[in-house]
Amino acid sequence: MRFGAFTLIGLATAGLACDRPGNSSASGAASVVDSFLPREEALRRFQQNLSPVSRLESSYRSRDSLLAAYVHALADRDTAALAAMAVTRTEFAYLYYPTTPQSLPPYDLEPGLMWHLLRERSERGVRRALAVYGGQRLRLLGHDCGTNSSREGENTVAGPCVLRLRDERGKPVSVRLLTQILERDGRHKVLNYANKL
Repeated sequence: MRFGAFTLIGLATAGLACDRPGNSSASGAASVVDSFLPREEALRRFQQNLSPVSRLESSYRSRDSLLAAYVHALADRDTAALAAMAVTRTEFAYLYYPTTPQSLPPYDLEPGLMWHLLRERSERGVRRALAVYGGQRLRLLGHDCGTNSSREGENTVAGPCVLRLRDERGKPVSVRLLTQILERDGRHKVLNYANKL
């Protein structure tokens, strides 16, 4: 149950990756045709049944506050808080995917696959972080998310982020605990929890 929030996300995205429009008896060839959908149509299908959004749903107005909340959630083993800090499928569909270079030529990564891979890596990163640091009394001393933030449309993507922590024994440690933070209009969320643990 500890990882229930992220397991549900993982199951949902796996189901999305397996969804294919049209008749359920379609042959394997039909799925190959789907892979050649124009980018605009692939995104339209991915956005189906999602309500458009124009901003990140986040109370974190700085990278510092987001990372401090992340460390606190790890200490409390609070998977609901960790899930709430992460970019949602809707935010991915309307705010991130349209301008990320991976969605554009020459990469043209399909939104369903890109979302599935992102959530899979994040879920694995959360499991590892909780296994190592979950339940510990941690203190965030600082962080380094690099100097090469990328501007993608209205988004700024920073990372990977190395966090400098003081663990419950009082020992300082530096560890890469997440890969990317998304900032848009002064609001911050975790884009990718993948780490080096």
